[in-house]
Amino acid sequence: MDNVNHTGDATSGNEENFASMLEKSLTKRSRLEPGQKVEAVIVKISPEWIFLDLGGKGEGYLDKKELMDAAGELAVKEGDTIQAYFLSSDNNELHFTTKIVSGPAGRQQIEDAWRSEIPVEGTIVKEVKGGLEVKIAGSIRAFCPFSQTGIRREQNTSAQIGQSTTFKITEYNEKNIVLSRKAILEEEREKKKQELKLILKEGMKIKGTITSIQKFGAFVDIGGLEGLLPISEISWGKTDKVGDVLSVNQEVEVIIKGTDWEKDRISFSLKDALPNPWNRVADAYPVGSYHTGTVARLMPFGVFVTLEKGVDGLIHISKLGAGKRISHPKEVLKEGQSVEIKIEAVDQEKKKMSLSLAEISREEEEAVATLRNYQELAKETPKNLGNLGELLKAKMEQKNRNN
Repeated sequence: MDNVNHTGDATSGNEENFASMLEKSLTKRSRLEPGQKVEAVIVKISPEWIFLDLGGKGEGYLDKKELMDAAGELAVKEGDTIQAYFLSSDNNELHFTTKIVSGPAGRQQIEDAWRSEIPVEGTIVKEVKGGLEVKIAGSIRAFCPFSQTGIRREQNTSAQIGQSTTFKITEYNEKNIVLSRKAILEEEREKKKQELKLILKEGMKIKGTITSIQKFGAFVDIGGLEGLLPISEISWGKTDKVGDVLSVNQEVEVIIKGTDWEKDRISFSLKDALPNPWNRVADAYPVGSYHTGTVARLMPFGVFVTLEKGVDGLIHISKLGAGKRISHPKEVLKEGQSVEIKIEAVDQEKKKMSLSLAEISREEEEAVATLRNYQELAKETPKNLGNLGELLKAKMEQKNRNN
C-alpha cells in the first residue's frame, strides 16, 4: 500500500509539475504586450495566413496580404525571419501585424496602433497648409507635418501625391490624427546603419545613388544610409559647381573615405574610384618637353597651369618676366589664357610639376635642333655632296613631302 501510495503520490506530483510547467508556459506567452515588436520565423504560408514561430514565446499568425506587393506577389518565403507587432491573443492564438493596412479597420484599431506604436499604412491625398493630408485605414483622415514627411526641401512634394507608404501615429484624439513618416525612416536607417557597420570599411568601393546636390558636395545613398561626397572628392580636377558634374538619381561608384559612427557620419570619394592622372605624368610629360596648357590660377608667387584634368603645374614668378622683375603674375598672364610651357621638373610622388614659359615655340626649337644636326652633318660630309644650305633645303623639302 505504501508502495502504491508512494507511486500514486509520485504520479500525482508529476502531473502537478507538468500542469505547473504548462501554466508557466502559457503565462510566459501572455506576457506579450499589444504593440510589442518581435522577430519570428515563417514556418508555413497558407492561402490566407502566414504562420510564425516565436521561439520560446510560442506561435502566431498574420494576414498574408500584409506582405504582398502592389502586383500581388508575396515578398517572403517559408524560413524567412521577419519583424512583427503583437496585436491580440484569442484562445491562445497570437495575432500579429507588420502594419495597420488599408481596409475596414475602425478608429479603435487606429487608436490601438497609436498606443502601441504600430505602423499604419496611409495614402497621401494632397498638400495642405503645413503638411500633407493622408488617409489611413482606407477612409480616416490624418495629417503629416512637412517636418515629419522625410522629404527633402529640394524634392517635389507633388510627386508624393497618390503614393502609399507607412507612418507612425504621433498624436491621436477625436478631432486630429498626426502622423510621422520621418520616425519610420529613422528606424529603418538605424537598422541599416547597424547592419552596414559590420561590413563597411575605409577604402571599400561601393555603389550608390545621388540623392541631393549642395554647394559643398552631394549626398549619396548606399542602400538606406546616406553619406557626403565633398566637392573636393568629386574629380581629380577642380570642380566649381557640383551640378555641372552630378545630378540627382545618378548612380555612382564611390570609395569609402571615412566613417564616424558616433557622429553618424560617412564620407565618400568619387575621384579615388577613377584613374589617377598623376600615375602617368612622368611618361606623358617628360622633362624638357613642350605642351599647351591653360592658366588656372594667378597667385602672388606664380601661376598654376592646367595641362589636363587633375594635372596642374607651377610657373614661378621669377620665370615670368623674360628677364625683367615683375610684382605680380597678372602683369604677364590672365586666367583662362592658353600658354605654351616647357616641363622643367616632375615630382610624381608629391604631385608637383615645375614649368616655365616656352621662350621659343616648339616648332622653332625643332627647327633650331634640325639646323644644329645638319651643321654637325655638314662637318662630316664631303664637299662634293653640296653645301649646308643645299643639304638643309633638301631635308626640309623631304620633311614637307612626308607631312
